[in-house]
Amino acid sequence: MRCTNFLRLAAAGMMLSLSALSGHAQDFPDKPIRVVLTYTAGGVSDGIMRLLAPKMEEVLGQKLIIEAKPGAAGNIGTIEVAKSAPDGYTLVVTATNNFVINQFTMAMPIDPLAALAPVAKLADVPLVLFSNPTVPAKDFAAFMDYVKANPGKVNFGSPAPGTVNHLLLERVKLARNLDMQHIPYRGSPQGVLALLQNDIQLFTVGLAAGLGHLKDGKFTALAVATAERLPELPDTPTLIESGLPGFTGANWWGMAAPAGTPEPVIRKLREAVQAALKEPNVIARYKAIGLGVPQESPEQWAAGLKAEADLWSEIVKKAGVTLQ
Repeated sequence: MRCTNFLRLAAAGMMLSLSALSGHAQDFPDKPIRVVLTYTAGGVSDGIMRLLAPKMEEVLGQKLIIEAKPGAAGNIGTIEVAKSAPDGYTLVVTATNNFVINQFTMAMPIDPLAALAPVAKLADVPLVLFSNPTVPAKDFAAFMDYVKANPGKVNFGSPAPGTVNHLLLERVKLARNLDMQHIPYRGSPQGVLALLQNDIQLFTVGLAAGLGHLKDGKFTALAVATAERLPELPDTPTLIESGLPGFTGANWWGMAAPAGTPEPVIRKLREAVQAALKEPNVIARYKAIGLGVPQESPEQWAAGLKAEADLWSEIVKKAGVTLQ
């Protein structure tokens, strides 16, 4: 009898909890939502959220409180949100690395794929492979031949070690057995300067960072790391067209909540993001600063994270990349 009563009480408690969650989801949001940025204020993620916030606030009926929590390659803010209450009132906006790479290159107390509930991708940053014009190759297929003819003499840079920019080239090296030296920098501006000075011969970065120098004839665009050619660079082939099937890579920015956040809450947040991404001023501003509006749905993006993590995990292991 005592066992039966205990089971009844447990069932009743579970029903009350489910009822509370359901009520919370229906009322969500009834107070401001905190959005944690994992990089410094004034950076790309800050700019993205300032663009998206007005429409998101209109749809949600609440203010978004945007707060920067930088440090440890974006891990500090990511971990803080992952450990927050799963109620939809604390969100993180962070980059590719913090979702699918950092857990393989440095010690982390969480697995982001398990600890976070993806809401939506907010922006794509198409990557372009730029070279110094002193390099005789004018496309990436020719550049790979140039590297093979000059083993150990070609340097490629990245905005930071362990980034997609870096790992994409490590993947190319492994696939084509290329002898290139990696030189990491502390951000894109330093890498751009190094390429201008021919300290490196190849630098992979977002279109906006190199477009001005390309127009001035100081850079050569060898390839783009997208599935199709960029409208801004119609004559620049993709890596796939350069003889590297399936080779794509992009920095992107995404929003997530703590794991366990109720699905109706996630759905409301996704609807707000999608509404903001359709705003004409957002689309125009994205194009002006070299960002791409995500083409896949939030559900498609979330479903692809595991495969992307598996890819970069394999490259990290094979190339021996570590930040520890």
